[in-house]
Amino acid sequence: MSTPSSPPSWPDGLRFAFGTLTVLPVEVTRWDREAARRGMLCAPVAGLAVGAGAAVPGLLLLWSGAGPLLAAVASAAVPAVLTRGLHLDGLADTADGLGSAKPAEDALRIMKQSDIGPFGVITLVLVLLAQVAALSQLYAGSWTRGAVAAVVSATAARLTLTLAARTGVPPARPEGLGAAVAGVVPVRAAVLAAAAVLSVSACAGGLFGPCDAVRVTLSVLAALGAAELLLRHCVRRFGGVTGDVFGGLAETAATVALVALTLGG
Repeated sequence: MSTPSSPPSWPDGLRFAFGTLTVLPVEVTRWDREAARRGMLCAPVAGLAVGAGAAVPGLLLLWSGAGPLLAAVASAAVPAVLTRGLHLDGLADTADGLGSAKPAEDALRIMKQSDIGPFGVITLVLVLLAQVAALSQLYAGSWTRGAVAAVVSATAARLTLTLAARTGVPPARPEGLGAAVAGVVPVRAAVLAAAAVLSVSACAGGLFGPCDAVRVTLSVLAALGAAELLLRHCVRRFGGVTGDVFGGLAETAATVALVALTLGG
């Protein structure tokens, strides 16, 4: 990464976040460690936009008379479209690498291959089924709760990227997106970002009552906990993080958040 003389602005960070984490037509004007730091801190904002985009077709289909299952499929499809399926591809590659039980160098080589192995296919099928099933149940219970769930899960998914880019988490390779963002976020800033997302999530759940505020908060915490466990396992197995690992973390967090939101009545 280059190191321009002038410090990046927060708009540079937003452009970095949207330009690297979505397919929205945003030009990344800075590609250096400082811009990456601000970009990864802005990752939850990109997640908020992706989640809002996911909720819209679900609500439109329900309003038009479609059932909750079709609305859930539409909401699950939008994040895949808005990321060109990169996070799902990363999840599959990470599953193949972990499932190979090979040494780190061989596992990383497997993850770089263009094809998807059996572990990746099985993981993709189960994760997408879980997302659709959870969203369908939530939409069936309440249109608005289903929409909030789509937004919260997408935001929590991108928050895990902020936390995974914290200082102390090494890259597994010297090149690629993983190396570009690994270790760029100070731990204190990552904690503050998590606290901000948790606060906003609690407020969103609080629109339906105190029980929903607690449920939404716990769902985000569950998502972060599951992603952290996966992150630590990947660091042990691969020696660090890659772009594929970041994608796997995001999809894991989104799925856990959605499933957690269906629990507790």
